[in-house]
Amino acid sequence: MTLSASQAVDVLRAAGEPTRLRILALLALEELAVLELCRVLDQSQPRVSRHLKLLAEAGLVERFPDGAWVFYRLTSGGPAGEIVAEILGRTDAADPVLAADAERLSAVREERAADAAEYFARNAARWDEIRSLYVADAAVEQAILAAVGEGPFRRLVDLGSGTGRMLTLLAPRAEQALGLDLSQQMLNIARNHVAEAGLDRCELRHGDIFGTRLPDGSADLVVVHQVLHYLADPAAAVREAARIVAPGGKLIIVDFAPHGLEFLREQHQHRRLGFSDAEMKRWLSHGPFSGVEAQALPPVREGGLTVKIWTAARASDEQRSAA
Repeated sequence: MTLSASQAVDVLRAAGEPTRLRILALLALEELAVLELCRVLDQSQPRVSRHLKLLAEAGLVERFPDGAWVFYRLTSGGPAGEIVAEILGRTDAADPVLAADAERLSAVREERAADAAEYFARNAARWDEIRSLYVADAAVEQAILAAVGEGPFRRLVDLGSGTGRMLTLLAPRAEQALGLDLSQQMLNIARNHVAEAGLDRCELRHGDIFGTRLPDGSADLVVVHQVLHYLADPAAAVREAARIVAPGGKLIIVDFAPHGLEFLREQHQHRRLGFSDAEMKRWLSHGPFSGVEAQALPPVREGGLTVKIWTAARASDEQRSAA
């Protein structure tokens, strides 16, 4: 697919303005909410919103509401996306204006990380209690076991392991298990839970879901349980999780369907209020998977949250050879 001459002019005109170029450079780093862009750019919301509207109309950015917030990200693929990539690839990232924007974005990220670390440290001891306020754990865990299958699995990796519940649930089906988390308080609690369960082949390690430093295809079961809604760039976390799934392995993602409970953002550090099937399948379509299945578990009480389980299966080497 190509652009018509008038479409190409619209794309170049949209990108060819200083503030809009700054916005594109920022969105190349991560998806951002409107108010976060206003803060980094030091411009009013009406002004930033006008720029975003022009960029969206030209097909350079995608707009997606999330509860009371609105997020933006660069358009993925297509001729407009290719033009943006070309422009940004030829733009000096060390340009003083762009460098200052990146520095201010880093400050926003650091503030987010500090708020999240303080929240997790404060609530680590009662994390399972907090989670049980919104999720019928027994039903969810039964559905996870069914999605995972009997195994046995050579290696299980739990990304963002929290208090270690997925490890105690699934590690008995694995020869080796590894849990990664950035919160030392969570890791300490998870170690206690793993020890109490007698799981001596289970390792817990301080690690980042965006950069696990694990080899490609090193785990035949990867789990991301109730983690993505805390993250600034959930798509990047999905890509990293997909990278470490071995041929014939599975990726299990558990999170919420879209909802409007803003207090979870305000009081419990949720950055995203759930994910749609279309969004999740789009992220997973870039991975090495032969298929993606989605299962919904509706809330057991009025005003509760629907839990979604997405299962992505990677074809084995034998299956790929046969195809």
